[in-house]
Amino acid sequence: MQNTMRVYGSLFMAIAIVLGAFASHYLKSILIPESIVSFEVGVRYLVYHGLALLTLSTIPLDSLKKQQQIVRLFIFGSCLFSGSIFILSFKALIPFSISLLGPITPVGGGFLIAAWVLLFFHFLKVKKE
Repeated sequence: MQNTMRVYGSLFMAIAIVLGAFASHYLKSILIPESIVSFEVGVRYLVYHGLALLTLSTIPLDSLKKQQQIVRLFIFGSCLFSGSIFILSFKALIPFSISLLGPITPVGGGFLIAAWVLLFFHFLKVKKE
């Protein structure tokens, strides 16, 4: 599981750096400022959770099942949250409606919150023991 966290953490970081550079150098010429701001939020959250996965890969958790739950929530949450924001940032340029993706963003955010809450309770439990 540690290797999975490292793989996804480093992948998220690489994607975030590439997309951040893409936004700075190219997207500012084709997207409206509000879309750039949204796109940058997606990049920022991808960085946060890439770093979280890399950090978490160095911390032993007492339960493999709990670790798998947290890692999956971070991975799926990041993909849904940031991914939907990236796509929705282009809605003004896409000739068909992609508004159905709007509800995916809070679902991804909910997964990320759930991962952090599970991690919080894990650390709370460890402190008591």
